Amino acid sequence: MKINGVPYRTIWPAADGRAVEIIDQTRLPHAFAVVSLHTLADAAYAIRAMLVRGAPLIGATAAYGMALAMAEDASDAALDDAYDRLLETRPTAVNLRWALERMRAHLAPLPPSSRVGAAYAEAAAVADEDVAINRAIGEHGARLIQAIAARKPGQVVNVLTHCNAGWLATVDWGTALAPVYVAAEQGVPLHVWVDETRPRNQGASLTAWELNSHGIPHTVVVDNVGGHLMQHGQVDLCIVGTDRTTATGDVCNKIGTYLKALAAHDNGVPFYVGLPSPTIDWRISDGVREIPIEERDAAEVTDMTGRTADGRIETVRITPAGSGAVNYGFDVTPARLVTGLITERGVCPANRDGLLGLFPERR
Repeated sequence: MKINGVPYRTIWPAADGRAVEIIDQTRLPHAFAVVSLHTLADAAYAIRAMLVRGAPLIGATAAYGMALAMAEDASDAALDDAYDRLLETRPTAVNLRWALERMRAHLAPLPPSSRVGAAYAEAAAVADEDVAINRAIGEHGARLIQAIAARKPGQVVNVLTHCNAGWLATVDWGTALAPVYVAAEQGVPLHVWVDETRPRNQGASLTAWELNSHGIPHTVVVDNVGGHLMQHGQVDLCIVGTDRTTATGDVCNKIGTYLKALAAHDNGVPFYVGLPSPTIDWRISDGVREIPIEERDAAEVTDMTGRTADGRIETVRITPAGSGAVNYGFDVTPARLVTGLITERGVCPANRDGLLGLFPERR
């Protein structure tokens, strides 16, 4: 996608052929900064500290982290150690494990002398495939937006999204926002309601920033406004992303997604999920009971960071000293509340038969 007219991915090889460069998302929207990853430890820190985030981008960064590890030490022991260290960085996003298993399966049969080049090539393939998957999600999802536009000619199509499942959550295009970007390319008049998405405010800081950078009309709203907007006919459809989806269509996404799905269901608003296939966990069927929910630092709830009127970036505490806080990073939306899953192979019902209809090789 574009920043000041310049196309960027969120992760790319550095000019020296060894380091990997990323956009530091913890500094957005107030500063655009590129960080170089030189070691396995750098990659693990970038994932854990959320310099990169979003399930597809976490997977791509983990793949490049394995390549960085092989550049340091290409032994069997180092390969296993890199897998273990990267796997523990974020427990919920299944793309992390998917990318690591793919990298280890590709590298383990090779002699150590061949692993470095093979690792970088495979990581690049993971990144390129993510771009292609997300563009395809955009094409399929844009048809849903076009259909709504056809029913209200001359009017704007209003899309509500939660958290950031756009370009910044992937290598390029995004998942939930890919249909928005493709539909905008096709000339469909659009407006996006952007949930602020507490805690961490990925909607207000990241989704709003990338939509603004790409010229998509949007409005930031507090998380609790969504139901009100739906009651008053101001939302045509919801599209969200996912960090892990079960084989039966339950969707795990940023905390608060479940409440949006309930409001959409109550108001007859279609609720779709942008779903790249590496995010499907075919091993599990009950998302509420089987998906591990990451619990993050309570400071993300008690503290907020922003720009002051004089331009300084400051972090302030917003809760009383002595008040406890809990910070669950994700919740699970049951399949019954999901209108459909938008995958790279098409749109399907949120159930086992729907997913297997698009991915019959998983039967």
